[in-house]
Amino acid sequence: MRVLVTGGAGFIGSHVVDALQAHGHEPVVYDVRENPAADVRDPVAVARALAGVDAVCHQAAMVGLGDGVADAAEYVSRNDLGTAVLLAAMAEAGVRRLVLAGSMVVYGEGRYECPRHGVVRPGPRDVADLDAGRFEPACPVCGTELSPGLVGEDAPADPRNVYATTKLAQEHLAAAWARVTDGQAVSLRYHNVYGPRMPRDTPYAGVASFFRSALARGEAPRVFEDGRQRRDFVHVRDVAAANVTALEAGTRGGALTAYNTGSGEPHTVGEMARALAAAHGGPEPLVTGEYRLGDVRHITADSARLRAELGWKPQVGFEEGMAEFARAGIQGA
Repeated sequence: MRVLVTGGAGFIGSHVVDALQAHGHEPVVYDVRENPAADVRDPVAVARALAGVDAVCHQAAMVGLGDGVADAAEYVSRNDLGTAVLLAAMAEAGVRRLVLAGSMVVYGEGRYECPRHGVVRPGPRDVADLDAGRFEPACPVCGTELSPGLVGEDAPADPRNVYATTKLAQEHLAAAWARVTDGQAVSLRYHNVYGPRMPRDTPYAGVASFFRSALARGEAPRVFEDGRQRRDFVHVRDVAAANVTALEAGTRGGALTAYNTGSGEPHTVGEMARALAAAHGGPEPLVTGEYRLGDVRHITADSARLRAELGWKPQVGFEEGMAEFARAGIQGA
């Protein structure tokens, strides 16, 4: 297949390009990093790029939590307007296969269970609780401490910031495109992706790149909250392989199918910091108690659907991946 990869010069996109080539496909990179005119919001440029293309891997996006709502218009423009322009051009060009870079941020907080009330969905954490070091969400009914679990694709969406809201809107746009064109659309809801070529100290790259940069400077990684936040750290090569798998497998036309894309092995942020420090030979992490408003406490994936339906499974283990990442260079911002 000839595959247009928007954002194909970026962190994840460049690995998708590598994986496509390794599987005998012909990737076409569309990225403003390589060509300032390659903007997904430009209908003429997008239409030109789609000529002769069989499928699209849409990786291009403005990423991170965002600055409150001050940059909401820019996020919506780059992520949602850009996706709408791309989908309209695909419909016109007759391209009927799409893999979208989705995100676990659409869920908000992860899955929680109360011993008295079963599965519950806590609201955003209170600033007063965070200031007091009470980081764990409580049962919204009785206030009891909750047990975190794996969140599945059928969980209701609850985006907690501007970026998350635009990622959910991308899925809705792709679903509408699929219904109108009978296209095949897959959203791979990435969890915490890390690995070679990760950007330096950017909001999306998050704690993994910040920790690695600190270690490179000979400084201790600074861990927010108490370090017990649960995440699913998935290696970028596994994410790239999931994109190729989704493209090759094909899905039912006329609808969007969402797949969690994670390692399936939850680890805490503190564990990740310690693994990087140990592999790098740097200082032990420093747990600061600081927090970022808008962060969720626990979010870990149930990726069983992707494994069962498409046969994908991650190949890079946590210890192996973190050791490689600790030794690898990080790209400049």
